[in-house]
Parts: sequence; structure tokens; C-alpha cells
Amino acid sequence: MISHTVDTSRLRMRYTESGPQDGVPVVMIHGNLSTGRFFEHLMPGAPATYRIIAPDMRGFGDTERKPIDATRGLRDWTDDTYSLVSALGIERPVHLVGWSTGGAAIAHYAALHPTASLTFIDPVSPYGYGGVRLDGTPCFDDYAGSGGGTGNLDFMKRIADHDTSSESPFSPRNVMNSSYWVASHHEPAEREDMLLEEILKSETGDDGYPGDSVPSSNWPGMAPGTRGILNALSPKYCNWADIVSVSPKPPVLWTHGTADIVVADGSAWEMGMLGKLGYVPGWPGEEAFPPQPMVSQIRNVLEEYRSAGGRVEMEMFEGSGHGPLFDAAERWGQVFFGFLASVEVPAAV
Repeated sequence: MISHTVDTSRLRMRYTESGPQDGVPVVMIHGNLSTGRFFEHLMPGAPATYRIIAPDMRGFGDTERKPIDATRGLRDWTDDTYSLVSALGIERPVHLVGWSTGGAAIAHYAALHPTASLTFIDPVSPYGYGGVRLDGTPCFDDYAGSGGGTGNLDFMKRIADHDTSSESPFSPRNVMNSSYWVASHHEPAEREDMLLEEILKSETGDDGYPGDSVPSSNWPGMAPGTRGILNALSPKYCNWADIVSVSPKPPVLWTHGTADIVVADGSAWEMGMLGKLGYVPGWPGEEAFPPQPMVSQIRNVLEEYRSAGGRVEMEMFEGSGHGPLFDAAERWGQVFFGFLASVEVPAAV
């Protein structure tokens, strides 16, 4: 594994890679509050035919600090990914992997550029994160209950202060160990420390995590702003349900941990569920603001993709958390690399 920095047409990007330069390209896009190094453990066991590239995305890791225009959803990440592929001189369609937030970025990529395949790992819902019903319609017209105002300010401050402790539920170390994978899973101590350091590189504030917000007369009193990562994930701006109309349709693999608490039908991180549980006062009730059924939304959109002629494989990882690539790494690798091997890679374009 080697880390590089490259100047693309959009920004200077840091990435880690393994495999031969002329190998079949596989680009792995990380999630919120993480970096490309979260994929490193998959690289030593990868078949030698693949060139795996895992960049740090805008706002995270060691990539150049440039703001996220949240009104584009995750399309800044999409365009940054294409600029990296171009800067590396890759002319053939790439396999794309998107974990969590990265799922929206790779879906948009496939709508714009020839793509060999798409692998979604517990992706953000096709309708964004927070404040929408099963069909993607918002609970309130201003998308209140999503975006930058839903971030935890204690957690943000601890990232900014480079907190490596485990003294609080909102310490980044504890959030990682309780939410990035199932809580019973433990990464080796040295790797845990390394991954924590990667999280602590995250940009914080209005242009990073959580982003800005505006007041709302609707519960819970705030609506999305226009800057930062949580606004980019808000349903006001983030929507990749139009993947159904992509042509040609790259094969899709969706892997999901059934014990995921971040992306779930009733996520412990989403305002509707937090209100229902009594953690956010004044919840207007199930009819006005139901918990978001994220997994059902993903399944419904991918079933539509299949009905429209796309190939879709779905693999549920029983008992895994938000990252089955960590807490079920061996099985996940077998499923993933088996899927890649089954895909006929298009010729260079």
C-alpha cells in the first residue's frame, strides 16, 4: 500500500492505493467522518488483478481543504472523484464502492460517466438523511429536522479539540466504536488509534461537520443551511433515487449490516426516531414526523432499478453494524471480490 498526493483539476487529493498500475481500477469512497484509510485492511487480501484507490474526500483526511457546496448534495464528491480518475490517467470505466455518505457520490457518478459497477455499503438513503417519509416526500416543506442543525455540538468540539479519550459517549473514539461497526467488534488497538486519528482530521464548523443551519417554525426548530457535510446529506439537496433511469445500468451490489444504527428503519441518529424515543422534546408524532425508513427506501429504489433492467445483488450481514467491511471483513471481502469477478468490465472509453 502506498499513499500519494495528486493535483486534480478541482483540488489536491490524498489517496492510498494498492495493486498494479495497469490493474482493473476500483475506487473506494469513504463515508462521513472518515478517510480512505478506513479501506486499508481490505487491500492486502485483494486479488492481484485490481488496482484499489481510496481517496480522502473533500473536508476529510489529508486532502486539500475546500468547502462543500451543500446545495449540490454530494456532487462535489462526485466531481472530485472523476477529477482524481482523470488525473491518474485512467481511461477505462472504474468499479466504484461507496460506504455510507459515499453511496450518494457514486450513484451520481454513474449517472454522468461510464461505470463498471457500483457497490453500496450501508449507503445513505436515496432520499437523503432525515425528515422524509417512505416515498421521499419531506415531513415539512423546509426539510426541518435535517441538515447541519442536527449535528451534536459536543461531538464536533471534541473533534476540533483532538479528543482521543473515551470519557464521554460523544468522544470520537466511543462514537466510532459504537456506530461505525457493531459495538461488540473491536479493531486491534494500534489500528483503532490510527482510525481515530483519521477521524480527528475532519473539518469542523459551518464548512465541515456539521455545517450551518437556519431557524424553522417547524419541529425541531431548525432547517438545512447551504454549507457543510450534514446539509449535503439533507433530503433538501441529496437525492440519488434517479439512479433508476441511468443508462447503461452498471451492475449493483448492496451490502448492509442488519444491526446498523446509523442507516436503519428507525435510526438512532435520525430526528424522527430521537423524537419518538423522547430524546428531542416536542416531537409532533408519527403522522407528522415518522422515523425515516431508510433501509426500506434503499431496497425499494434498488428493486425499481432491477425492474428497469439493472442487475442488483443484495447481501444482508446479520448482526453487523454500519460497516460490515470491518466487523465481518472476511465474508464481506469474499462477497465483494466475488461480485467484481462476475462483472464484465467495459472497454476503455
